[in-house]
Amino acid sequence: MRIAEISTPDFRQSSTASAADSSNYSHALSQIEASIKSLERHSASLPLADSFSSELRLVLAELSQLSPFPNSTKLLLWKLSYRLWNTCVDLSNAAYTSNSSGVHRLSEEHAKLRQIAADFLFLSADVAGIPSPAIKAGLFFYKTGLIWHDLKNFDFANNCFEKAADLISKVEINSISDNDERKLLLDLNLARSRTAWEVSDRNLSIALLNRSKNVLFGTSENYKALANQYLMFGKILLSNDEVSGLNEALKLMCEALELCEKGLRIVKKTEETLHLKELRLKILRFMAAAHLQSDEFENVLKCVKVLREGVGGADHHPSLSVLAMKAWLGMGRYKEAEKELRGMVVNNGIPEGVWVSAVESYFQAVGTAGAETVKGVFLGLLGRCRVSPGVAIRVVNRVVGDGPGGTEGANVRAKVVTELVSDERVVELFSGDAAAKERTTMHALLWNCAAEHFRAKEYQISAEMFEKSLLYGPHNIENRIFRAKGFRVLCLCHLGLSQLDRAEEYINEAEKLEPNIASAFLKFKIYLQTKDHNSAIAQVQAMSSCLDFTPDFLSLSAHEAVACSSLSAATASLSHLLNFYSSGKPMPTNEVVVFRTLVTILIQDSSNDSDILKHLNRAYQRLSELGPELFFGKGEVGRRERNWFAVNAWNFGVRNGKEKKYKLCAEFFRLASEFYGIVSDGEAKENSTMVGKSLVMSVSAIIADERLRKATLPETETKEAIELLDRARKILISSSGSSGKDEGQIAAMDPNIFLIYTLSAYDLYSRFSDKGAQQLILIKNLASSKSCNPQHLLQIGFDASEGPRSNPEVATFTLRTCLSSLLASPSPDYQSVALILRKLISVATIHRGDIDDDSVIEIYRQAYRIMVGLKEGDYPLEEAKWLAMTAWNRAALPVRLGQIDVAKKWMNIGLELATKVPGMQTYKSCMEDYVAGFEKKFRGHENGESSSLVVS
Repeated sequence: MRIAEISTPDFRQSSTASAADSSNYSHALSQIEASIKSLERHSASLPLADSFSSELRLVLAELSQLSPFPNSTKLLLWKLSYRLWNTCVDLSNAAYTSNSSGVHRLSEEHAKLRQIAADFLFLSADVAGIPSPAIKAGLFFYKTGLIWHDLKNFDFANNCFEKAADLISKVEINSISDNDERKLLLDLNLARSRTAWEVSDRNLSIALLNRSKNVLFGTSENYKALANQYLMFGKILLSNDEVSGLNEALKLMCEALELCEKGLRIVKKTEETLHLKELRLKILRFMAAAHLQSDEFENVLKCVKVLREGVGGADHHPSLSVLAMKAWLGMGRYKEAEKELRGMVVNNGIPEGVWVSAVESYFQAVGTAGAETVKGVFLGLLGRCRVSPGVAIRVVNRVVGDGPGGTEGANVRAKVVTELVSDERVVELFSGDAAAKERTTMHALLWNCAAEHFRAKEYQISAEMFEKSLLYGPHNIENRIFRAKGFRVLCLCHLGLSQLDRAEEYINEAEKLEPNIASAFLKFKIYLQTKDHNSAIAQVQAMSSCLDFTPDFLSLSAHEAVACSSLSAATASLSHLLNFYSSGKPMPTNEVVVFRTLVTILIQDSSNDSDILKHLNRAYQRLSELGPELFFGKGEVGRRERNWFAVNAWNFGVRNGKEKKYKLCAEFFRLASEFYGIVSDGEAKENSTMVGKSLVMSVSAIIADERLRKATLPETETKEAIELLDRARKILISSSGSSGKDEGQIAAMDPNIFLIYTLSAYDLYSRFSDKGAQQLILIKNLASSKSCNPQHLLQIGFDASEGPRSNPEVATFTLRTCLSSLLASPSPDYQSVALILRKLISVATIHRGDIDDDSVIEIYRQAYRIMVGLKEGDYPLEEAKWLAMTAWNRAALPVRLGQIDVAKKWMNIGLELATKVPGMQTYKSCMEDYVAGFEKKFRGHENGESSSLVVS
């Protein structure tokens, strides 16, 4: 603001009369005038140069040394000071006008020039001829101080304010009658107070405010200005949210309220009292807020009551309902708080932001119990006025809350939100292109809330919220994608609820809108849960035809099928997945892992052994194509994978052998030998042993299958089996680490395998007439091994003594070896001994004849020697009788043939055996009588006499 030019009626005469006195200052004053002229010519569009203030500051310093001045010089200095000030004002106004933004801040150089203008007046403040020079000089410093304050240079501002105060303090307050000058006294105190506050000198600031009470002069403007300043400081302290600050804020507001009350008592004009009343109401509202912040809820309600019942008209400010509601909430009186909240609906003056803030506060305090109230209030507000979509979003967001889904409170809130967002009036808020952004926000809010409940397995609530989110989808081309996505998640929700029909309806709709792999997979999932395994398998094929198909979905399908106990669908998924590996494209999972998973799934049902064999053979085929490192992997990983396939092939062979599925058993063991045959460094010996064992078990299973089917192996297969056994023998002998080349090394490694090998080789050799010697060698090796079991020899002896493939040499050797082993036992099994003796007699009789067969006689004598010394009942009675009777009866033929010596041998043997058999006393007497008679008549036997020799 420009300062009016100083009016000096006789300035020209005064200047002339005192020309001689001012000659010493003419140079300094001329420099000042030159600088001012230069400044007047300066363009407002250019920044002020430092040279202006520098030159004037030098002149000021020079003048300070020449003080005191004659009055004429003082008057001239005042005129130049005013001229400098007004020039600065013109430059400032011009710059403000040219600034298109309308925001203009004076530069520091501008403030320096104003400061110099004020300092010029300070040098001549005691000039005569100018009314109230001290107040006018103080005004310059006051205005300059305000500029420095705006520039945040509080030291300079304070310096200006202090100079102004010093100048004005010399004037008697009672002598000041001009209203503007009186106003300056208050404004100066307020300015000094604000500056002190900025530099955190609160004591001085408050002291200056208190001092200002003395310069109010009974005007409403002054009361209002001082009260406003108290209120401003109180609001600052209130915003800091400190306990000590709250108390201080209340004190300052009380001071402001007191000033208003005092002003209302003094001023009489209606217009003036109206402003003070408005300020009083404002102060009371902030006091209520301060009490609320201090949790002094009763004081808040008192303030609200005063405001609402105020003399001269109640205050209907929107904040009152909010303050009252929060106070009631703080006191735990929720019904009164709800009443305040509902009262806001009918108050047209409450802005949206205030109303939403009140709703948020209410819901935060009341929680889930207030959800229905918030819904009712919001819908009531919709019926009263137009509400923006942003408000609806804030309300929904507040009701939904940030807590996890699944809790009882979260379920209640979700139900309220579902009812709220499905209201036609709320949906209408988000219609149109203008609300596209808010519509997307609401969709995201509902979607995320539904997702939380879905993760908490609250599928019913989740489905309802997902369904309502579809009301807020985009209206453009993306709507199809959003709806398809919504239908897919609704399908998942109803799957979780086991409502499979509705799930299928939703996924069919989604597939119409956006056919993709996700929809195809969900349809597969539905088929699994409806136990429609055939459709599920067909859907596996359909998934691969989707444009966005990736093999990962086949792996996921297998996992889902296993979870639903649909092994057929799981195997179909993995089998289909394996078809993609042959193309050579990069795959997310190693092929060997897929094979392993497939076999693991099939293991769960023993009826799948044929399929397991098929896939293991397929795995071995891929192994042969790729090589061990590419198929199994390198290092320890590859070794573990190979061992898994080898061990499981072995185990499947064992299981099928126990179940008498010998054909599958043979194939599994053969396959196990192939997997074990893939060796790496350091594993040759261990794996070679397993290769040999697998081959032995495979041949054994082939023979067992032949017996089970009661068929005969073709000669080619028999020779192939012999070759496998021979290969196994060589592998086992070489892996034993021994220098020997016979089967004894096999027995030392694994007695069971050696027995199986011996029995299998013996069986195969028996099919060829030229392999008898090899059979005997096999049995001798078995008999010489430490692991030889008499029962095994007994069985081999019986087998070798019977049938078209009998071998008497082997039978005799094994039976005699078995007999020796049994008799060497501390507690012989005489039942087995008896059986062996009978079988030895049978073999000898059949293959050597009955006549003068010393070997047969020796067997009987061995039986007699065994029976000697045994307790009654140790040797089987029936077998002992059989020995005695058959020995006696064998004498009949030699008697008929006249072989008296042979007959005597047999009769003596029979008689000796009979003496060792309990219960044969009668037979023994008959035998003895017959022998005695036979001795008398042995020379003249007739054929008829010999017939009575036979004992039955």
